Amino acid sequence: MHFNPYGGAAAQLAAALVNADPDSSADDLLDLLREHGYKPVGTLDADQARQLTDWAARLSPVFDGTPDQVALVNDLLAEAAAKPYISTHDGRTPHLHFAPEHAPTPHRVRAFTAAGLAHTVCEDPGRLGRCSRPGCHTVYVDTSRNGRRRFCTTRCANRVHVADHRTRTA
Repeated sequence: MHFNPYGGAAAQLAAALVNADPDSSADDLLDLLREHGYKPVGTLDADQARQLTDWAARLSPVFDGTPDQVALVNDLLAEAAAKPYISTHDGRTPHLHFAPEHAPTPHRVRAFTAAGLAHTVCEDPGRLGRCSRPGCHTVYVDTSRNGRRRFCTTRCANRVHVADHRTRTA
């Protein structure tokens, strides 16, 4: 599936935040943001790190594919959205921003991830998921061609399939 650059990157960042350790340090969260191509403004202090981990907890239920998924995303948008505008900062091509460029990082991340999840839910809500392996709570954005992903990694899929095979042959 081809996501637009805004929705896809933002949804992937939302999944990464949900999957991050809730006790992540500010430096760990900055590294996570950078790994996903997100340019934070300045550094994060402990309170801002807590704001991001609290936000991640709010994002998590969206990946469960429940009937209230749209309402959950609308609540996130209502809390996080600002007036959208087109930006060309840092010599980049025109792209959408939903929060001022110089707003604190947690504010910008909330707007970015809420808008990305909204785009994904409107495009194909089944592309957001949680791993089907019992005991694994990892979330993902399914970018596969057929959109039938059920596990966060091949490793989790293999564990389930091997266990199923062993049960059938026992």
